Amino acid sequence: MQFTRKGLKDEGFAGFRSGKDLDAMRVPQGTGIFAVLRPDGFQPDFLKKSTAGVFKKKDPSLQEPELAAAWVEAAVVLYLGKAGPGSKGNRGLRRQIQEFLDFGQGKPPGHWDGRLVWQLKDAGQLLIAWMELPAEALSKAEAEYHTAFIEEYGKLPFANLVRARVKN
Repeated sequence: MQFTRKGLKDEGFAGFRSGKDLDAMRVPQGTGIFAVLRPDGFQPDFLKKSTAGVFKKKDPSLQEPELAAAWVEAAVVLYLGKAGPGSKGNRGLRRQIQEFLDFGQGKPPGHWDGRLVWQLKDAGQLLIAWMELPAEALSKAEAEYHTAFIEEYGKLPFANLVRARVKN
C-alpha cells in the first residue's frame, strides 16, 4: 500500500475534495474507510487553539511540542478512519465525514478521533477521500491500514491517536 494520492486511488479511494469544497451529498451513504490528506505544498502551521468542538467538557487543543511530535513529515495521509453503520444502521461515510467536518467547525462531536487535524491552520484545504467497504470488513481494513502506515513511517498518521486493532 502506498500512502499517496495515487496509491489511495489505486486502492479504490475516491473523492479527494477539500473539506471546504466538499458537498456531503456527493459522499456515498454506505460504510467504509476515509482518509484526510494534505494537498501538494501543504506545510503544518499549528494553531494555539483548535477549531474543534469540545468533547465531554475537554478542550481538544494540544501544545505545539505534542503536535510537532505527532507530525509525520514525509506522509501525505494525516488521518485514517472508518465509518460503520451505527447501532441503528443509519450511519456510514456521508454522516461520519459530515460530523468530522462539523467537529472542525466547533460543533460538539460524538467522538474524539482525528481532532489534531483541527489544530492545523488552513485545515479546510485538506483533502477527504473515501472507499466503500462492507461493514464486516471495516475493522480489519482499518487495522491493516494502520499497521501498513506504521511499517512505512514508524508511527500512526498525525491525527490518529489510537491504533485500530481487529477484535476477535
